[in-house]
Amino acid sequence: MASHGTASSDPARGRLTARLTAGVLPECAGDSSGSNASGGNPSRGSPSRSSPSGERPGADGGRPRRLHRPRRPRRRETGRGPSVMTYPAPAPASAVPLPHARRDVRLFWWAGTCDALGSQVAGFVLPLLLLRLGRSPAEVGALAGLFAAATLVLGPLAAVPADRGARKRVMVVAALVSAAAMTGVTVVVAAGRVPLAVLLGAVLVERCATACYEAASLGTVALVCPPEEHRRVLSRLQAGERGALVVGPALGGLLFAAGAWLPFLVDALSYVVAAAGIRAMRSGLSPRPEQRSPGGTSLRTWRVLLAEAGAGVALLRREPVLRLALVWLSAVNALLVALYYTTVFALQDHGRGAAPLGLVLALSGAAGLAGALAAPRLAGRHATATVLVAVSWLMVPPAVALAVAREAWQFGLLLGLLCFLTPPATVALQARILRITPPGLQARTGTVLATASGAAAALAPALAGLSAGRAGAGATFLGCAVLLAVLALYATRGAPRLPHGAKEETV
Repeated sequence: MASHGTASSDPARGRLTARLTAGVLPECAGDSSGSNASGGNPSRGSPSRSSPSGERPGADGGRPRRLHRPRRPRRRETGRGPSVMTYPAPAPASAVPLPHARRDVRLFWWAGTCDALGSQVAGFVLPLLLLRLGRSPAEVGALAGLFAAATLVLGPLAAVPADRGARKRVMVVAALVSAAAMTGVTVVVAAGRVPLAVLLGAVLVERCATACYEAASLGTVALVCPPEEHRRVLSRLQAGERGALVVGPALGGLLFAAGAWLPFLVDALSYVVAAAGIRAMRSGLSPRPEQRSPGGTSLRTWRVLLAEAGAGVALLRREPVLRLALVWLSAVNALLVALYYTTVFALQDHGRGAAPLGLVLALSGAAGLAGALAAPRLAGRHATATVLVAVSWLMVPPAVALAVAREAWQFGLLLGLLCFLTPPATVALQARILRITPPGLQARTGTVLATASGAAAALAPALAGLSAGRAGAGATFLGCAVLLAVLALYATRGAPRLPHGAKEETV
């Protein structure tokens, strides 16, 4: 589990993580009133006096101006089923004082990075352990699909209590449950005799708890940082996850060679660190009371829960920016995964072994890490629409060049270029999503985006294999390039025309 805010394109993992930061941490500031949530001037203080009626004198001493008061969500009757809550759209601001906000961001980064590292270490060796126990590759693949399906089902349901105000509690409990499950796997593997049912049951529990953690963690950045710092924080968090992706598999292989139980112990400890980090955060990680989604009555608990789980879908249907993000993130995620697997097939056709594939993974992982670190500078100076359109078109030439590549270093450089290009666009989109999504719908909206992109990535390997087997790797590369060009056209036509840089409006 390692998800933090929304999503980062990664061909080797096949999902968008947001997920989300080492280095210099941002100056995360905000006030509990949310007065700076819309990107206003933070240096503009409030007057020293206010009238009893909630008005304050004008700057020229003239007619007093009424203080802005946040609007409460309104219940709209739909005529069937439970009523639907409609929300005002101001972006959430950090309610944590500056020193505490910086500390919370640092703790959140350590929790997410350690968690991602442990997941990569154990995730790399779990298929090896199952194969050692006599399971066939088809059985291993089927089990992976089962675990993925469980996460897709539980994620939207876990997002509902998170948006109601229980985000921190859900994250801590889920991390501790995952730690307990991985501790059980460690004990069973270390004992020598590994009952398959016990192993799979523990892994399934861990995957379900991970789904709850990831769903609850979506939108955390918006609750601890002001909008103007979202891009910087998201890029740093994404860099931490990409670093774990580079280091985790190699570390997992070394530990597995020393002892089959060691990778799972590392994973269990990483969950403990994640739970401690989230628990130590000063922020309650919940929207203000007037921004929360109300719960249902005791007689209609499950009906209301299912209805609220679909609130993120309803918001996506209403917001053009969110629909654009859904299409772009899902398509890029699926196409990058397809390009990666097609590269594997092409290397096999050219008679290459495992070492060249390792070179490709190392180059693409390092490039993705560099792209995440450079994302604030590349994306912070331009509007979201500009970054999105530019990245969409720049991804087409490397995809075309993959069709004529022959050596492993050529594949590695071209995939690395793609991995370097995507972080600025994903960070810009993620920051925009955090701004326009109401605080009470952050987790549910993020879960819809993550589920869609994850489902698209899950289908990509099979489709890439089918295409490569029938038409060849070269034709598959060209087909992916054509789809990227179509996506670039869609982004050019549909990207919102936003003002430049930090002055983008907050809806």
